[in-house]
Amino acid sequence: MDQAGVPYELRQYPVYEEHLSAPQVAEAIGMPPEQVFKTLVARGDASGVVLASIPANTELDLKALAAASGNKKVALVAVKEVLGLTGYVRGGVSPIGTKRPYPLYLDETADLWDVISVSAGIRGCQMLLHPADLARVADACRCAIAIF
Repeated sequence: MDQAGVPYELRQYPVYEEHLSAPQVAEAIGMPPEQVFKTLVARGDASGVVLASIPANTELDLKALAAASGNKKVALVAVKEVLGLTGYVRGGVSPIGTKRPYPLYLDETADLWDVISVSAGIRGCQMLLHPADLARVADACRCAIAIF
């Protein structure tokens, strides 16, 4: 983000192994869950690995992600695969800076906010930035992939 000249703010919070859910992170950093985006790692039958960022209080619509990513089927990867694929641990997956660049699908509700929060790449630290900046840096596809 620094190299791209993107302004952002880091917000730290205490990490408790039993409290890694995205709504709990939202509460810890004092933001509504609709404004805090969790990043999930999935694998499509045609595209391979893709990332999906959705609001903390939603579920991923796998069919919508498959359609947006040009796949017939998409499934979440096993938690044990996340570190090897992304370089990040569960609860700390960032939509940027993965070991290899993967396509990012950002739920379109991100554009409703001036600022959203995403993981900064480690548990206990969130990055606040403009959704348009995230989309530009990550070359994200904005689409409806969250189930409210």
